Amino acid sequence: MGHVTIRDVARAAKVSPATVSRVLNTSETVAPELKDRVLAAVKALDYRPNSQARSLRTRATTVLGLIISDITNPFFTGMVRAVEDRANEAGYSVVLANADEDLRKEQRYLEVAAAERMAGVLLSPASVTDTRIDVLVERGIPVVTIDRRLRTAAVDRVVVDNRRAAIEATRHLIEQGCRRIGFVAGRPGTTTGEGRLAGYKTALKEAGLPVERELIVGGDFRIDGGREATERLLALKDAPDGLFVANNLMTIGAVNALDQAGVRCPDDIALVGFDDMTPALDMRSRLTVVSQPTYEIGRQATELLLRRIVGETFPVRHIVLSAELKIRESSLRERA
Repeated sequence: MGHVTIRDVARAAKVSPATVSRVLNTSETVAPELKDRVLAAVKALDYRPNSQARSLRTRATTVLGLIISDITNPFFTGMVRAVEDRANEAGYSVVLANADEDLRKEQRYLEVAAAERMAGVLLSPASVTDTRIDVLVERGIPVVTIDRRLRTAAVDRVVVDNRRAAIEATRHLIEQGCRRIGFVAGRPGTTTGEGRLAGYKTALKEAGLPVERELIVGGDFRIDGGREATERLLALKDAPDGLFVANNLMTIGAVNALDQAGVRCPDDIALVGFDDMTPALDMRSRLTVVSQPTYEIGRQATELLLRRIVGETFPVRHIVLSAELKIRESSLRERA
């Protein structure tokens, strides 16, 4: 008989290949009767799973894990594209996982990457302080963080100067004559959220404007959060005349809230969003945004990871790229 496969065992035991796999990996979820049938078939066919496991392991070493915080966010589209392009050029495949801003989910994916012995992992951490990559570090699997940094481990990272970009965006609104600028903030505990908030505050202070707590509302980087935060700002007794929104999904929510309330941009409120929009959106052509070099972030991060994988040693790299303020209709006021 030729090489016995897991499918041969499954056929002989009258179960699915997945069940055979579960039995061989000593899973508790298999009924005793099925387990006995599988083990009997393994014995009768003299099936040896080790060579297969070995070939799987060697295959896994050409796989890169890419764990991102929110797959619905268009920010990641260009970045994922760049990671795939660069990885494929170097003979690697990419497995994409969506942690959904959830630490538990993220931890599971990190554990899978470790168990599968992936060659390396690119990670957009859900939290600066609570994301833990020990499972990868212990196995010597290199990690590069993208978009956000990690305070719990010294690893290479590729980020954008969020603070600088937020200063420019807020400054632009001040130059348009705005004096009460609402800020829809991102997730606390992320470097992107913190950097953008710090930039907004810095620009206000530079212009001699007060930083007012009621004008800063968290939107959690999600569409619904952006809408609710904007509704709260519009409901203030002294409503804002400018609005800076800390990411693209929240900007969609903000625009929905403004439309719903019949508030016009830029006549009633001047609006700037962080991150470009998907081309499919009508509003893209008229929104002033901070545009991030998403493809470049992905390319440079993958480049660093591939260098670590082949064993290059160099001090931890911290690459900071610049974002660009693209001024369009939503923030341009007619100057008197």
